[in-house]
Amino acid sequence: MVTRRHGQIVETPTEARQAEPGPSVLALLTASTGLAVLSLGVVWFVFFRT
Repeated sequence: MVTRRHGQIVETPTEARQAEPGPSVLALLTASTGLAVLSLGVVWFVFFRT
């Protein structure tokens, strides 16, 4: 619950952290997953392909 003290909104740390992830989080997740798949593909190609 939001409270006001001296004209400022005061929230607990848990309330302050509750936000929806923006598009930058989705971009980071997509890029890191793609990089991981690419890296594993290179490792497989170099070491396990006969």
